[in-house]
Amino acid sequence: MAFSAVGRKKLAVYIFLLLLDIAVIALATRVNRFQEFFFMADLFPLALSVVTLILLLVMLAMDVTIKNTFMTRPPFEIGLFCVLSILWLAFNAFSTMRWRFVPLNCTSIPPEYDEERGWCRDLQGLKFAVWVLWLSIFLTAASVLRYAYSQHRKGNRHVWNTPLSRFKPHLRPQPTFVSALDRQTITDYFGPDTNAPQPWEKF
Repeated sequence: MAFSAVGRKKLAVYIFLLLLDIAVIALATRVNRFQEFFFMADLFPLALSVVTLILLLVMLAMDVTIKNTFMTRPPFEIGLFCVLSILWLAFNAFSTMRWRFVPLNCTSIPPEYDEERGWCRDLQGLKFAVWVLWLSIFLTAASVLRYAYSQHRKGNRHVWNTPLSRFKPHLRPQPTFVSALDRQTITDYFGPDTNAPQPWEKF
């Protein structure tokens, strides 16, 4: 089944997050390689970016290959992106605090320390990329929540049980068919008991 209009936008957001996360992994790897994978402030972005990459790839693969699964529905996506945004915010705050001693102007490092200059540029790029990634994840969670809630207010409550990649507001699920036999009660078969005393009659 082809993706819906909102599904194509969601796919574009996922690809953007993947590319941004890969950039974070590349920069974090270069920074950690220079520091020999020693400092926690450098290791946190690397570890969390790898976890984020795996989760995004799994969700994207399931969204493409499986028609409807809980991992691609708005409640799960909102919850996952909220947790990721909280983790990124906490780890970014910790790492940025540790990186405050690194000079912003990498050219202030003497020219003879070429490797240190390169490490400084990679670190400044990493500092920028991790905050952009956090903001992108947070805005993704907020956008999915806002869209799902707006569709819920319009009466399209199936948005919570349908992946956004295949969600179409005008295709609401039809009510379950109930046959005439299911609607009938016992009095429809046997009729009312005329011999039974009525509530207004005295015994």
